[in-house]
Amino acid sequence: MSDLYLAVDGGNSKTDVVLGDAAGKVLATARGGTSSPHNIGLSGTVDVLGRLIATARERADLPADTRIETVAVYLAGADLPIEVTRLHEAVSAQGWARRALVDNDCFALLRAGTSAADAVTVVCGAGTNCVGRAADGRTARFVALGSISGDWGGGHDLAEHTLREAARGEDGRGRPTALSTAVAAHFGLPTVERVSIALHLGEVSRDRIPELTPLLFEAAAAGDEVASGLVSRQASEILAQHRAAATRLGLLTAPHAVVLGGGVLQARIPQLHDAVVGGLHAQAPLAEVTVLDTPPVTGAALLALDTLDAAPDAEPILRAALSTPI
Repeated sequence: MSDLYLAVDGGNSKTDVVLGDAAGKVLATARGGTSSPHNIGLSGTVDVLGRLIATARERADLPADTRIETVAVYLAGADLPIEVTRLHEAVSAQGWARRALVDNDCFALLRAGTSAADAVTVVCGAGTNCVGRAADGRTARFVALGSISGDWGGGHDLAEHTLREAARGEDGRGRPTALSTAVAAHFGLPTVERVSIALHLGEVSRDRIPELTPLLFEAAAAGDEVASGLVSRQASEILAQHRAAATRLGLLTAPHAVVLGGGVLQARIPQLHDAVVGGLHAQAPLAEVTVLDTPPVTGAALLALDTLDAAPDAEPILRAALSTPI
C-alpha cells in the first residue's frame, strides 16, 4: 500500500479528519465537534482526535498494524509557541503516525488556498487571525488571544457590537440605527432593552447572540450608517492584519498570494468583500488575492502529502477528492 497519512483540521465548531495515500487518494474521512485546546483542554483535544482517527481507520478498513507515515494536525487554539509544543508532544505520544506535524489551523487554510511560497492568509470566521510565510522559511503570525492581544472582529465580535449599537441607538446614547428594530424583532421582543434584560436573566440564551451577525450585514447593505461603520471597521482590521504580516516578511511591495478564509470572508458579502479586495490591491499592488473555495482540511492533507514520496499528480487528485464537503 502507498504511504499513508492522516490530516486534521480542527476549529472552534468542528473537526475534520482525512486518511489518504501518497497517490492523492482519499481512503476515509471523519467529522466531529471542536478540538480546540482553548475550548476543551489538551486532554480533551487528544480524546476527540483519537476517536475521529479511529473512525477514519475503521472506515478505510485498515488492519490494526498498518503504519501511518505522517499525521498533520492543524488546530484553532494552537497560537503560542508553547501551545504548539505541548500539542506536538501530546500528538506524538499517541503513536498515530511515525511523524507528526502540528501547528495553527491558519497554516492549513493557507496551504489549501495556495501553493505559492510567498503568501499571507487572513481568516475571518467566528474570530480573526492571520499568518504568512516566505520562500526562505520565515513565518509571520499573531498572538491571536482575542481582545487581550488587540484582536477585533469576526462573526462573534460583530454580533456583540451589533447588540451594543442596537441598545445604544434605542436609548439615545448612540446614533439612531435600524439595528435596534432588527435586533428586537429577531428575538420577538418589543425593544432592545427587553432583549438585554432577557439575556441578563437567562430568559434568552447568550449563545444566540452570534445569530445577529447577518442582521448587521443586511442593515449595512440597506444603507444604515452605524452598521456600515462596523463593516468598514472589519474591513480595516483585515487589511491591517495583512499589512502587518506582509511587512514583517518583506512582501508588501513584492508578488505574493493572499488567501481570504473563514465563514465571514468566504460568504463574499459585497460591502465587506469589495472593501477588503480593493484595499488589498491598494496596499499591495502585486498581490494575487483569492477567496478559499475548498475545505481547510485540504491544506492539512496537502501539508502531510508534502512529507511523502507523492506522485506528481497527487495534489490535483486530492483536491478533486475533497472538493465537496465532508
